[in-house]
Amino acid sequence: MTSARSPWRRLLDGWLAVAGHFGEVQTLVLLGVVYALVIGPMAILTQLARRDFLAKRGLRAAGSAWLAADTTPPDLERNKHPF
Repeated sequence: MTSARSPWRRLLDGWLAVAGHFGEVQTLVLLGVVYALVIGPMAILTQLARRDFLAKRGLRAAGSAWLAADTTPPDLERNKHPF
């Protein structure tokens, strides 16, 4: 035995389907705007300033990415000042 759905419930289900599609489009538009206004210009400025935040340029000449470990024994005063 199936119960008939009310017209209000069908209207709500239809509205939720339409709103879901609007949400997908809105997400794509917002991500595109963020990329175009924030990430893209930052990448261009980084390239123009020749900044290397990951220190990748010197890896080929160095032959290795290995960094020597800090072997200083830990103490309380050293840990209070991270740099």
